[in-house]
Amino acid sequence: MAAKPLAWTSPAELHAAALRSWNSGELLREAAAPSGLHPRRRAIRHPNATQLRTHYTEAAAWASGWEPAPRGCTLEHVSVGASTIGANVLPAAAVFASAAGEIEFLGRSREAARHAELARRLAELDARLAAWALRRPLELLKQGDDALTAARVALWLAANPRPGIYLRQLSLPGVHTKFVETHRRLIDELLSTLEPGRVLGGKNYARRHGFLAAPDRVRVRFLDPAHAPAPGMADVEVTAACFAALDLDVDRIIATENLVNFLALPDAPRTLAVFGGGYGFEGLGDAAWLRGTEVLYWGDIDTHGFHILDQLRARHPHVRSILMDEETLMAHRAFWGREDTPTHAALTRLTAEESALYAALQAGTFAPLLRLEQELLRWDHVLERLP
Repeated sequence: MAAKPLAWTSPAELHAAALRSWNSGELLREAAAPSGLHPRRRAIRHPNATQLRTHYTEAAAWASGWEPAPRGCTLEHVSVGASTIGANVLPAAAVFASAAGEIEFLGRSREAARHAELARRLAELDARLAAWALRRPLELLKQGDDALTAARVALWLAANPRPGIYLRQLSLPGVHTKFVETHRRLIDELLSTLEPGRVLGGKNYARRHGFLAAPDRVRVRFLDPAHAPAPGMADVEVTAACFAALDLDVDRIIATENLVNFLALPDAPRTLAVFGGGYGFEGLGDAAWLRGTEVLYWGDIDTHGFHILDQLRARHPHVRSILMDEETLMAHRAFWGREDTPTHAALTRLTAEESALYAALQAGTFAPLLRLEQELLRWDHVLERLP
């Protein structure tokens, strides 16, 4: 059976193929540092002799769609059907002599020139940054002049690995705290290029770059007013270091990520409530006195909720989860939400029941990307199940 005319390569398909090369950064890299990829020949599927006989009108229309030749390339032609229908000269390949030609074909010459200019200016700041411009050409285009500012910050950090000042005190022309905060990933990429062996781990950006940083803080509520430090001081906030140095006379701690739930927890004898947003329980890690206290964690029923639980258990293995079970999940179907960026981390500190629910959330067993936020639980359900 003859192939359908639609199987023949169209100019739009040629454009799509070249665009994939652009979107991968390949064309900009080839323009800056040719590797021998060009001249590049992109084959064009064309009618054969049989198809010329059976679909001559469509074939003629298809061939005319290639006239004139697309800009930036030349067309190779072949003769088809000489012994049957008569010789027909058809396009068989588009040849791009250089990356610049393929970029011209896409109408991206101005962007390529902009990339070349930015790369030149980066290299003028430090020759080592040319490697980043080549590796991340589209990111350089996206960031534009901000990449140059970020590079200046990265160079300063490389020269001042332990500045010992607050980030807000960084004095570089045109650089303000908000710029650093909103371009942290970019600055770290550039710094890694300058110093490949530099370790850039840790959640606190300022602290891991040697800046002074505000201390982590822990907010607590004494659910037993008799154990509050003073009348009217049932709800207090202290530094993590201060919290770690305490040895409170309580039997139980309930840690929760949601402020409203933290505030709404009912009075309970010898019990302390601890608030931490998201992964904000780092302040509990150094509190050795928690090892002799029952610690309960109430988080969202989603993959990140279980990840936080797993992290807590790395420092305090006896932490027990509450209201993070399948029964609670199924009792609140009307409040199911969506977790747009689930974690797929391997968690090794969950119980068998927690691991099963974590795996079910990852697999979408109950619903794709399922999330149940703790603040959506019915309060009667909560009160019935609080230990």
